[in-house]
Amino acid sequence: MAEIVNLRQARKRKARADKEARAAENRILFGRTKADRDRTEAEKTLSERRLDGHKRDEDKP
Repeated sequence: MAEIVNLRQARKRKARADKEARAAENRILFGRTKADRDRTEAEKTLSERRLDGHKRDEDKP
């Protein structure tokens, strides 16, 4: 026999879980110091420059 589920409680439980997941993402994005943000941005820029430096020039004969 199937277990009876209260849909109102299930909806509230799902909403709480979604809200907690969004809060965790925001803590990662916005809960960092300026030095951490600057370091991450510098690493991202460096990796993009390295990737661009390894690209082949298709228009050269």
